[in-house]
Amino acid sequence: MKARVYGIEKDLPDEVFRNWVDRPDTAVISIDMHEGHLSEDPMCPCPAPRGRAIIEPVNHFHRAARALGVPIIHVRSTLRKTGEDDLKGRHPAAWRTLVEYYADPLPGIGEHALEGSRWTEFCTEVLDEDLKVLTKRRLSPFFATDLDFLLRSMGVKRVVLNGGMTDCCVLNAAFDASNLGYRVCVAEDLVAGSNAEMEEAALKMVSLHVGVVLKAAEIQRIWSA
Repeated sequence: MKARVYGIEKDLPDEVFRNWVDRPDTAVISIDMHEGHLSEDPMCPCPAPRGRAIIEPVNHFHRAARALGVPIIHVRSTLRKTGEDDLKGRHPAAWRTLVEYYADPLPGIGEHALEGSRWTEFCTEVLDEDLKVLTKRRLSPFFATDLDFLLRSMGVKRVVLNGGMTDCCVLNAAFDASNLGYRVCVAEDLVAGSNAEMEEAALKMVSLHVGVVLKAAEIQRIWSA
């Protein structure tokens, strides 16, 4: 198995790591591939432009996964429009305070992930047969959602992560999934983050502490073997 370990491609022993990626009892989790991050509109609430390049590769990977019977779960941030989940709540999300100190002004930030808004529309293909978790309120798709309940109900033991952002929600998902007992694989060419440096750092952390980092083609090769 060819994996990336601390930024270097290495051959990992199949007898040890194949169980982390095998097709049975595996689900693909696609994180926050929606207009609120990927729109080219200047009012995009929380732009993650590097993610636009992976939209079609993610679609291609999902089609291959469906053909092999691997379920796809699309996770998306959604906040109540009345504000209790964040802006008007007692514990606003930390990133809203921090972002103003490291990013250009975001004129649409107040509408990020608001339910019913155009910013919550998916940019990737979502089929009727796919599953959705639409109650992500914070960085991790496992926190305060039913994702863990859904996976356990399905008998899932392994998860393959794609989407955005590598150094934020994907990284949080990888750690939480591992802590909850799932074997974790991150598709390195199907995730995107703040910049190349942050992406690389996040994938290095995953490879050292929580899971395997593989290219999409290698995952598909293992699934098809």
